[in-house]
Amino acid sequence: MTRHSKISKLAPILRARFIRAERWPWMKYAFVLIAGVAFCLAAGAQTNSSDKSTPTLLSIEDLVNIALKHNASLQTGLRSVDIAKAAVTTSSALPNPRIEMDSGRNSAAYSASQAGGVTVVGVSQLFENPAIRSARINSALFAENTSVELLGQLRNDLVAQVKLRAYDYLLRREEAQAASDALELLEQIRERVRLRVETGEAGRYELIKSDAEIVNARQKQQTAQLQIVQAAISLNRLAGGQLPPRWELDGQLGDVTELPQLVQLEESALRDNPELRVLASELDRNKSRINEAEASRWPGLEIKLSQVNQPDVRQNLVGLSVQIPLLDQKRGPRAEAIAERERTLTRLEGRRAELLQQLELSWKSIEIAQIRIKALSEGAMRDAEAALRVAQAAYRFGERGILEVLDAERVLRAVRQDLLLARYQLQASLIDLDSLAGRYARLSQ
Repeated sequence: MTRHSKISKLAPILRARFIRAERWPWMKYAFVLIAGVAFCLAAGAQTNSSDKSTPTLLSIEDLVNIALKHNASLQTGLRSVDIAKAAVTTSSALPNPRIEMDSGRNSAAYSASQAGGVTVVGVSQLFENPAIRSARINSALFAENTSVELLGQLRNDLVAQVKLRAYDYLLRREEAQAASDALELLEQIRERVRLRVETGEAGRYELIKSDAEIVNARQKQQTAQLQIVQAAISLNRLAGGQLPPRWELDGQLGDVTELPQLVQLEESALRDNPELRVLASELDRNKSRINEAEASRWPGLEIKLSQVNQPDVRQNLVGLSVQIPLLDQKRGPRAEAIAERERTLTRLEGRRAELLQQLELSWKSIEIAQIRIKALSEGAMRDAEAALRVAQAAYRFGERGILEVLDAERVLRAVRQDLLLARYQLQASLIDLDSLAGRYARLSQ
């Protein structure tokens, strides 16, 4: 019912009351006050109903796209790529020519010479060693490539975190639903216990025990609701605070039947893993720095053209300047670049070995999760539900006590929790496999 309809229904009633109240003036003011309160309540109800709008339904891919557009760390990585591109332009620039100008006076050293002002104007141009220039440009290009690969690593990690947090949100939501179901079941059990206690068929301690279980279940439900809020806050932080004010995640924890082959994952990881690509790019950059250090031992040429103007003579001069690598042969920068290359090579080889081990561990985690899911869903879950039904029936007929029923309910609750955790672990291991294989690094923003 809208605000307007509520007011239209109230208006005739209040108008009739107001006419009657003209016989007693004090009642007129009372009805005016009541009418104002009624209109305020109708407006408030309309406002509250508008606040409870339908939440925006988002998929996991929607969360990923929002995070790729607004995540602060990723935006910082983009700016780093821009800086690296600007460094390439800087390294490609040619040396600027230099103009020199000197002025002064000379004095006559002999009778035939003429004293007066002296002006020297000159221009010089450094012709850089082509090997140095080429090595410097290559080093800047490899640095740019490294920044691009680092951006891919940031993107890969971000997408993996968003997906993992999304499944954590789904886990907490299903845990909250399971906690609500358990609380409802315990309340039903408590009602049966109350009836048995009132009829004298059961002792009062059974009612006390039921109440204690309900308190515990209600606390677990509240905790699960808070964990949902925490998961939502974590997702919004990864998305740069750009999620809608009210949203809900579309999806659920499910089973996975088809898995990629481990050999294919290993090949993909060795080729596309962003951390390996960053180290490989660093290795190329180190090689370029070695070449630059070796080439710097041989400097370029500086050519000078100058003109000397004196009162009685004008001189045109051509000069050549070459730095001789006699005292400093650039041994330190070359040794430093070589040592850096060896360190990067060691890190690259070590990371490759660790990566293959991580892939195998994640693969085994998937196998374990699948075994647990099958055992829990096909065996333990059905057995726990059957045990609870038997315990409830036996309690109704007075064959069992309330403790057996509550124990059966706790077993069922624990099996459900284990099943949810197994399904979450399956999804987390799959995300880890995709992240190690670098499948998120090339996602566009």
